Amino acid sequence: MKKATQPDARNVALNVDKYIQNVPEPARTTLRKIRAIIRSVVPPETRETISYQIPMFKYKGALFGYAAFSKHCSLFPMGSSAIAAFKDDLKGYQTSKGTIRFPVDKPPPAALLKKLVKARIAQNELKHQRRKTHAT
Repeated sequence: MKKATQPDARNVALNVDKYIQNVPEPARTTLRKIRAIIRSVVPPETRETISYQIPMFKYKGALFGYAAFSKHCSLFPMGSSAIAAFKDDLKGYQTSKGTIRFPVDKPPPAALLKKLVKARIAQNELKHQRRKTHAT
């Protein structure tokens, strides 16, 4: 019987690269910008993967996802709390419980995206710390 193996980090990155490569322009350029902005603020141990068939960053759990669709792109801050916390900043964007939608050629400003990602990092770190405290 063949032993299950963990995916090689290089292959996962290639899968994210392939996902983005297969997205038509102008959404491809938009997703590249989003990925670069997110990468610029996440801790070094953050992993990129494909989860739910979309690119996802994982840091102490699911952190942040993004995707392109035929008429829009979306950000997935993995829950509604970050969206609620930044509702004033997100005026002008279509939001739902766990999704922020925007035109394929107009990503949110880098400063807003960084604030959202940093808020999610803080949430995951707090959740992780609480789990450690309850486990001891």
